[in-house]
Amino acid sequence: MAEENQKDPHQITIHLINGRNMARIEIEDNGPGMEEEVRKRIFEPFFTTKPKGQGTGLELSVSYMIIINNHKGSMEVESEIGKGTKFTITLPMDRELKS
Repeated sequence: MAEENQKDPHQITIHLINGRNMARIEIEDNGPGMEEEVRKRIFEPFFTTKPKGQGTGLELSVSYMIIINNHKGSMEVESEIGKGTKFTITLPMDRELKS
């Protein structure tokens, strides 16, 4: 997003929604958005849209695996060209204190 020129200032909005047994975190930007082909692959290991040598393509795939496997949550992405991108992370909340 930082590399894109756009009319409006770059903006990132974060919402935290406390549900019944789940916490939902929404991270949304007003950037250029992603094409559907990119959005479908965004969580694949080593997938990147950056030039060679400027990204490993591991950041989102590692985050996805930690959220899914370690925390039994979910991670989704919505995006539309010209309208930005929104990541939604949902995590179960364990209300019991464990010693």
